[in-house]
Amino acid sequence: MASFRLLPRALSDSTFLRVYVLLALALVMSFALALLAITVVDKVRRQHYQEQLAEAPMTLFSARLEALPAERRDAWLREQSARLGIRLSLHEMTDYPLGYFERARLEGGQTLVRQTETMGWLLHRRLDDEPRLLRLELASLGEHQLVGLARQLGQWLVEVPPERRAARLDRLRSGVIQLSLTDTPPEGLDPTRLASLSDAEVVVRLLPQRWAMSLYLQLPVASGGTQWVEVGPLNAFEPLPASLLQLLLLMLLGMLAVIIYLIVRGVEARMARLELAATRIAAGRLDTRVKVEGNDFLSRLGMALNGMATQVQSLLRGQQDMIRAVSHELRTPVARIRFAVQMVEDMTDEPGVRRHLQGIDADITELDDLVDEILTYARLGSETANGVPMETSLVECRAMAERVIEALHPLHAQLSLNLVPGEEVEAAAESRYLQRALQNLVANACRHARARVLIRIHGEPRLVRIDIEDDGPGVPVAKRSEIFKPFARLDDSRARNSGGYGLGLSIVQKVMAWHGGSVMVDASPSLGGARFTLLLPQRAAGHDA
Repeated sequence: MASFRLLPRALSDSTFLRVYVLLALALVMSFALALLAITVVDKVRRQHYQEQLAEAPMTLFSARLEALPAERRDAWLREQSARLGIRLSLHEMTDYPLGYFERARLEGGQTLVRQTETMGWLLHRRLDDEPRLLRLELASLGEHQLVGLARQLGQWLVEVPPERRAARLDRLRSGVIQLSLTDTPPEGLDPTRLASLSDAEVVVRLLPQRWAMSLYLQLPVASGGTQWVEVGPLNAFEPLPASLLQLLLLMLLGMLAVIIYLIVRGVEARMARLELAATRIAAGRLDTRVKVEGNDFLSRLGMALNGMATQVQSLLRGQQDMIRAVSHELRTPVARIRFAVQMVEDMTDEPGVRRHLQGIDADITELDDLVDEILTYARLGSETANGVPMETSLVECRAMAERVIEALHPLHAQLSLNLVPGEEVEAAAESRYLQRALQNLVANACRHARARVLIRIHGEPRLVRIDIEDDGPGVPVAKRSEIFKPFARLDDSRARNSGGYGLGLSIVQKVMAWHGGSVMVDASPSLGGARFTLLLPQRAAGHDA
């Protein structure tokens, strides 16, 4: 009993066990459905076979009854019942208990077949052009009944001229009973049995190889000739053919494949959600969380992923808060130092002292700029970690590039700083940060270029590409993946003429990651130096979560 109590918990805690149980249930259900389908199809086929088998004798009895006067019908029914060992009766349809569909089928000229509780048969047929119902009940169908029905057929055919007998036979044909009328003796019968036919006997011929039988009888012709009637062969009911069983098997396999697909698809969908969440977290969207359902290993994996993202987000937020706090605290002593330097500069006129003071002031300016860079880097990291939504607008990229050139050209008058002509390109972005990223790259190119810096802007259906090329020494292949790290430099020098603080490219990478884009560096094919490329995906302007 304890194992049964633990089963639901085991199923809820184990994805693979649940999938295995579901697949096993799918197999059982498919097998049960296959058996049910075969049973239903076989029952329908058997019902159809029985109705077709009963169609000919009921049509024969109905035709003979319709030809009799009303006062003679009851006597004829009693006579045939005694002769054939069956029960024949005539009823008014309005008084007989029938369902709606049964009554509709009878009015359509069909024969109803029911099986009685004693495994006998109950047949019903409506008389043509009369609201009366012929009812036939028999316990079993044997040779006596078959021979009697064949004699009834012979009597019915003898009542009309030979040329009309074929038309009467056509009324009795069905998919089960075959009837033929010929002027030649039937083939395959020995002379003794042919002689029996001449004595007005009915001959029954068994066909064991086909599980069937045929009945023969001879009809006289007024001109002195004879006609032979063959009833059959009457084939026994056959089970489902192999082709139909194969079709049912294919349907079963198809159904099973669909069920298994749906089961596995559910597991795959949950794995895909985990993969998407992990990808977003790896891209810096630390606010991403996985929806947890249940208590199986996938749910536990989702909870672990959520916990990891929360912990990383918390650590990164603390780091960014500390960087911002330290950077803000640095501004106060830097301001005091600047104030003191200015006071000393105002109090002395010695050229050497003033020269040193100007150098100190330049160092203070550089330190101010470094604090600004650190604060920008920290703010970007904090916004990314906390999932701060980005407000985007349509930015005219060429106009933005011209503003950057206008701001930097006076600082690098010795360089040729140009924007390659082209069509105007619009991008949905946060204009302030995108311009900051472009300005950092152009300033970096100006510091390392010898004579020329080019900016190229390309607009594509789903992408905006901005290339910044220079004719400087370029970036070694081994260093291309490292220069985007904070405070990374191509040399260990901290001299002012080397320029930069090692945060400019890191800020560019943060900005592009926040926009869902990227930045990369390779060799410039036209100038021979470095080429930095901004790839910005196109998206609708507005609120971007």
